[in-house]
Amino acid sequence: MFFVYTLIVSFSSFLLKIIAFFSPKMKLFVEGRKVVFSTLKEKINPIDQTIWFHAASLGEYEQGLPVIEKIKEKYPTHKIIISFFSPSGYEVRKNNTMADVTVYLPLDTRKNAKEFLKLAHPDLVFFIKYEYWLNYLNELQAQKTPTYLISGIFREKQLFFKWYGGFYRKALETFTHFFVQNEDSKRLLEQLGKNNVTVSGDTRFDRVSAILEKDNTLSFISEFKNNHTTIVAGSSWPKDEDLLVDFINTNTNVIKFIIAPHNIKPTQIQQLKESIQKKVLLFSEKENKNLADYDVFIIDTIGILTKIYSYAEIAYVGGGFGNPGVHNLLEPATFGIPIVIGPNYSHFAEATDLVALGGCLMISNKEELNVAFHNLIQNEEIRNEKGQICSRFVQKNKGATVTIMKSI
Repeated sequence: MFFVYTLIVSFSSFLLKIIAFFSPKMKLFVEGRKVVFSTLKEKINPIDQTIWFHAASLGEYEQGLPVIEKIKEKYPTHKIIISFFSPSGYEVRKNNTMADVTVYLPLDTRKNAKEFLKLAHPDLVFFIKYEYWLNYLNELQAQKTPTYLISGIFREKQLFFKWYGGFYRKALETFTHFFVQNEDSKRLLEQLGKNNVTVSGDTRFDRVSAILEKDNTLSFISEFKNNHTTIVAGSSWPKDEDLLVDFINTNTNVIKFIIAPHNIKPTQIQQLKESIQKKVLLFSEKENKNLADYDVFIIDTIGILTKIYSYAEIAYVGGGFGNPGVHNLLEPATFGIPIVIGPNYSHFAEATDLVALGGCLMISNKEELNVAFHNLIQNEEIRNEKGQICSRFVQKNKGATVTIMKSI
């Protein structure tokens, strides 16, 4: 089976080079990997001490940030290497201030793994949440490099727990310790004979709770809000936007709306703008405008959504009508805001918990969205109550980083 795995990776490498001719995203994926080894040679000396963190994409990077920060404090003379698998992570955070070197992770061939680890020569390695690249893990084990999984989560449907997943289960033998999010993950690992497991919780709670200590001021949002009740829709997809636009166009309350789409391609942004029948402004067009005159503000840029949530009375988090489901709802939750989401959220423990607690409302169609929004707009007491549920939930679940650092 490992031979088949190696063939699949090699074939994928060939196939991606072809796809890159037609897909800008895949072109970034392929081209970015061509300079990994030269970048490591340039920025990492043979005598440097290093620590390597791997994140699949942007969400996992954000999830790992609290641990990265504490590791930098504990090992101030080590250089930090951060690798990404996905362009959506690397391209957004390639200039981050946490790492001395940020690169794509070369595809998981034995040759690439050996070369990457020879140049990076890490003293410690952290994989964030998931991604189990067999050649890298086997090489780390051969070199006796301490390797940790942080904020890990396991489900029965994963290949590890299938009768035919034996070759993949061997990847778990390479980890020094597993820091997992919940008891179910620990139980599943223990069924495989793994006792090097600690339920630490999810480091995302530490990251989002720390947001409250930062300056979240955005003067242009204050000007647009103009002391009106504001609904912020973050990471929206077209199916979310169909419902949101219907509500915006028919709503008679004096409400401000901010929409931060997941995809900010100009054509899609323009389509969204043209579908709204009220006064709409794009972030890219805000200069020299009286922002208070507008009803809807579309954020056609990235990197400021978290701060924007701090201005909301109500949040809508997108993705719940797609696969795998709803996006990050902990960021609005930390500000004590009631949250509305679509129906696909069962893969995300925090969404399931907040729906059960009542801080988050699930809707399946525009009629349910209208009812949810109207109730939250018109009843400040209910709005505050649900917002407090969200805030308490975040505060109650923080502390994973402390647990992890005590064991390293």
